[in-house]
Amino acid sequence: MATDRDTVLEAAVGVLSRRPTAHLDEIARAAGISRATLHRLFPGREALIREVGLLGLHRFAAALDTAAVEDGDAEAALRRLVDASVPDAALCAFLAGENQLYDDDSINDLWEVQIARLHALFLRGQQQGVIRIELSAAWLSEAFFDLVAGVGWAIQDGRLAPRDAAFSLAELFLGGALRRADAATPPPTAPSARTPETDIP
Repeated sequence: MATDRDTVLEAAVGVLSRRPTAHLDEIARAAGISRATLHRLFPGREALIREVGLLGLHRFAAALDTAAVEDGDAEAALRRLVDASVPDAALCAFLAGENQLYDDDSINDLWEVQIARLHALFLRGQQQGVIRIELSAAWLSEAFFDLVAGVGWAIQDGRLAPRDAAFSLAELFLGGALRRADAATPPPTAPSARTPETDIP
């Protein structure tokens, strides 16, 4: 029976997102194949890690598409994105923790495209008056992705039940990001997190 590449990649995510230095033997065992079969599919560790990284970026792009982040009310789009991204939170955890990926220009280019879409969503939310303007859209974008990654790690380690993941992520992130009528403003002496180039014109 032919070995499905995506099944092997999913197994690799389960191992590498928790233990980035895991040996290929361990990944092969998790996938239920021999190391020789793993080597036929991916000629080395670097190739395997790159393929897992590409899978993660494509899945996150698909989540952005599913959530239609460019459309409508920003808060509603963020809630859709939470639901769409949580199923692949382990892949986000891998992307957040694998330093080798940062040396790959093509992966960095794909990452910049996805993070720019997230950034634009937060800018729109600030323009609509639903996202706090004293927090930069760039910071909110990074924070959101890192929280999704944290969900992935927490589920894998048994600290968070999968059925509670979307609710927990939405409540934690939106509880801090959404603009409230009674929200405190930063003290006058605090450095501003906004810049004209990245936030509301």
